[in-house]
Amino acid sequence: MEEKNNLRLIDANLNRLREGIRVVEDIFRYIYNDKNTALKLKNLRHKARTSNYTELLKTRDVQNDVLRASIKSEQNRDNLNSILIANFKRAQESARVLEEFCKLISIEDSENFKYIRYELYILETVLTNITSNSK
Repeated sequence: MEEKNNLRLIDANLNRLREGIRVVEDIFRYIYNDKNTALKLKNLRHKARTSNYTELLKTRDVQNDVLRASIKSEQNRDNLNSILIANFKRAQESARVLEEFCKLISIEDSENFKYIRYELYILETVLTNITSNSK
């Protein structure tokens, strides 16, 4: 049961990580028309994978997620910069969870998520400056 719950946690955080990166990627693809940044983010998103997709999918239980409903702070965004920051944080936090829980399964996967997390920290520093200057 513990292994199943660990896999469920990994599945949820993989989704969260890729979704957060995708939002940032689309901002730079469609709003800023920045091909290089969008491509960096796309490549990072494609690195956010594990080899046990089918096993993870079997543990997914969206209907019984005890925190499925949004909280107030998740429903409010003031501007493009706040969307960007929220999604960077979402992705970074998920990468950290994946880094820790993949240590139970694969050190290689754990190191991959650590790499992704640090790349996100670097990109956040650069890219939030761009969006905050274009308010």
